[in-house]
Amino acid sequence: MGGCFSKPKPVELKIEVVLPEKDRGKEELSTSGKGSPRAYQGNGAARHFHADERLPAPHPYPGAQDCVEAAVCHVKDLENGQMREVELGWGKVLLVKDGELHALGHKCPHYGAPLVKGVLSRGRVRCPWHGACFNVSTGDLEDFPGLDSLHKFQVKIEKEKVHVRASKQALQLQRRTKVMATCISPSAGHSVSTNVLIVGAGAAGLVCAETLRQEGFSDRIVLCTLDRHLPYDRPKLSKSLDAQPEQLALRPKEFFRAHGIEVLTEAQVVTVDVRNKKAVFKDGFKLEYSKLLLAPGSSPKTLSCKGKDVENVLTIRTPEDANRVVRLARGRNAVVVGAGFLGMEVAAYLTEKAHSVSVVEVEETPFRRFLGERVGRALMKMFENNRVKFYMQTEVSELRAQEGKLKEVVLKSSKVVRADVCVVGIGAVPATGFLRQSGISLDSRGFIPVNKMMQTSIPGVFAAGDAVTFPLAWRNNRRVNIPHWQMAHAQGRVAAQNMLAQEAEISTVPYLWTAMFGKSLRYAGYGDGFDDVIIQGDLDELKFVAFYTKGDEVISVASMNYDPIVSKVAEVLASGRTIRKREVETGDMSWLTGKGS
Repeated sequence: MGGCFSKPKPVELKIEVVLPEKDRGKEELSTSGKGSPRAYQGNGAARHFHADERLPAPHPYPGAQDCVEAAVCHVKDLENGQMREVELGWGKVLLVKDGELHALGHKCPHYGAPLVKGVLSRGRVRCPWHGACFNVSTGDLEDFPGLDSLHKFQVKIEKEKVHVRASKQALQLQRRTKVMATCISPSAGHSVSTNVLIVGAGAAGLVCAETLRQEGFSDRIVLCTLDRHLPYDRPKLSKSLDAQPEQLALRPKEFFRAHGIEVLTEAQVVTVDVRNKKAVFKDGFKLEYSKLLLAPGSSPKTLSCKGKDVENVLTIRTPEDANRVVRLARGRNAVVVGAGFLGMEVAAYLTEKAHSVSVVEVEETPFRRFLGERVGRALMKMFENNRVKFYMQTEVSELRAQEGKLKEVVLKSSKVVRADVCVVGIGAVPATGFLRQSGISLDSRGFIPVNKMMQTSIPGVFAAGDAVTFPLAWRNNRRVNIPHWQMAHAQGRVAAQNMLAQEAEISTVPYLWTAMFGKSLRYAGYGDGFDDVIIQGDLDELKFVAFYTKGDEVISVASMNYDPIVSKVAEVLASGRTIRKREVETGDMSWLTGKGS
């Protein structure tokens, strides 16, 4: 396989930067099929695609009137290893010189980042914002986050000029959904059995379903979720609490109908019988399966103090939870318990909505265990400059109510904080209680151990997402739990590939991000257990890169206003190269382009 599943190769990185763009193209997909409020399923029949066959691709240029063609630059304007954003008609194209010239969509389909500011390496371009990778020869998505690929456009050279021909529609959409097989085994007559059952409709579950269809699988797929909504962009819940479910949707319902992916909403699996390959739902419904993916995610921890059940003390797991927080906080006093990513994102968002925002945290600084003391203090100062009050090295001892509704949060330090709403963000636990009697192995914390192929202890049962521990390849196969959106995507794909006996292994480099007060922090690697932090740049100005080291090895990196450094480091780590501490201590970044030691 290519992308994150390829064997390590020598890394070579070059980049040319132009002005970024902020607009993102809107997704447009054709509609078809019929569905009930609870289950969205495909209709119609198609021939079965075998594993050794390729899906037919539609011709990208249906007619001359639907295309635009023009000379976009001189052939000498682009050196090998460079990228350039060029105008084409009323759109733009990314030109890439990687041995040959390639023309691709210029925006990352995930959040619309300008790919020209990204990293070109090993035949792919990596997004500067969130690390998604695209093959420059095909435009295909090779590493996550995101679901869609880039359009690939025709390139020819005439009289030393580079000409590009592109579909007008493709220039507008800036995204391409891969061709998928159509389900030939609809649920009619087979309602009590399915070929593939996916428990959990987050990133892992959705990517698993889509990958199966992309690889030609045309039998029945059932995706079940506790949510009342189709799969949505969960990381946005704490960054944009006002967002409505339809704004967060990863795919419209027509997509699931068209591709024969049945989604059961508000459907809770209560037991799994692995001997008889059967899942039992809360309402008594039983569904047999041939292959099973467990991607149940996690459940937020709650407070255990006195008054824990008073009204307006909330966790955030659904769009309704997030919307309710904003309604309750508007013009009133909000308290956030927990200064991790979720808590700090919520606090940042509420500063423009609430009368006051306070954060309670048991550590000395926010993000201390993840980003270290110095970076944590710099971010804490940014929050304080935006009217956020911190109560550090303390915990909640009591929640006091008036007429049943929260009025005060009492701390163990004896401080009393006025509060009309309290958001609890103190971590999560794997939502695997329904598996305790299943025979599927769980560890002492309730996580599902899997191997590199996302296989559980039971053949034919796979697991992915926040609820698993797995061997992290580039950290000497250390068993880890990484509850990141990007990692869930990658694990869902690997699980699907191995359902189809493709023998894929998880090898992606973890990549995450957060956004607060209009500033983005990016992070790549796995920094658990770091013993030193090497910082380049200016923490006070929030323009820095922080390298986290253990012994003499760099194990992770974080940055603000330093793009695309995190994507560059992610590419180096993905190539199999070890970054030594001495390489980052000097401030000389030439090693990133292969010119260092």
